[in-house]
Amino acid sequence: MPVDCRPLAVFLMGPTASGKTALACALSEQFPFDLISVDSALVYRGLDIGAAKPDVTTRARYPHALIDIRDPAEPYSAADFSADAQAVMRRVSEAGRIPLLVGGTGLYFRALQRGLSSLPEADAGVRARLAEEASVIGWDALHRRLADYDPHAAQRIKAGDAQRIQRALEVIALTGQPLSAQQQRGRGHHFAWRVMKLALLPPERATLHARIARRFDDMLGQGLLDEVRALRLRGDLSPDLPALRAVGYRQAWEHLEGAYDASELRNRGVYATRQLAKRQITWLRSEIDARVLDPDQPGLLERATDAVGLFLAQSEERL
Repeated sequence: MPVDCRPLAVFLMGPTASGKTALACALSEQFPFDLISVDSALVYRGLDIGAAKPDVTTRARYPHALIDIRDPAEPYSAADFSADAQAVMRRVSEAGRIPLLVGGTGLYFRALQRGLSSLPEADAGVRARLAEEASVIGWDALHRRLADYDPHAAQRIKAGDAQRIQRALEVIALTGQPLSAQQQRGRGHHFAWRVMKLALLPPERATLHARIARRFDDMLGQGLLDEVRALRLRGDLSPDLPALRAVGYRQAWEHLEGAYDASELRNRGVYATRQLAKRQITWLRSEIDARVLDPDQPGLLERATDAVGLFLAQSEERL
């Protein structure tokens, strides 16, 4: 049996508010880890409070790659992340250290390790036509059209998810084939690192929900609304941009536009974060090769340290 000589990497995954950042920082004290963020909101400059971005002091002591690398007006895709992350990982591995990728954006982890299907590039003309059509008949009607063309994609994509509905119909228009069929075909992808996965999965949703509520309240107390006010004042941003669709930001933006009061903002923000956590947990349960850790059980750092230590020791024995 051939020896796997690929360099090592660790994925630390978990739902929002599960304690990923604190554990990653603690592990980097004990192992030769360099941290890489895997978070679709943390890539954007100016999204600090609502994105739960590690503070300046924490990042000075525990630097994280791929934070603050895009302006909120600029798009950033899973393909962009995969290319950026692999570039950082190569530098880390060549320096004799181990990349520790920490975050909760499942699409980014999947794109990095498994690759992306060969889908066509965005077409501004097709997108503009679909957006104009949606302004007349609504995204619900376009979702029903998607259900006719590609029922599997429509089942996965919610009726209110304008961006994904638009992309699915765009792909169909450009290729004449269902998005779901193209995604299933994918493409060959060899990942250049041998990976250990740690998944923080709380067994009780109630505890996680309580943490989510406390954290959202803390964000409001720390100035989330002021942060969003500053983004609105720029004049070149809108709530339809991917950066501003992040949970918390969309609700704060709508509140500042007068859509609802502060109490409803809080309720909607907490609910949206819970829904995000639910989706993240569903994805994590599909990662059958991950070592599951209960973040609410005492001794989390010790259990994670033991798991990482065993992975490194077994890797050395193979060489």
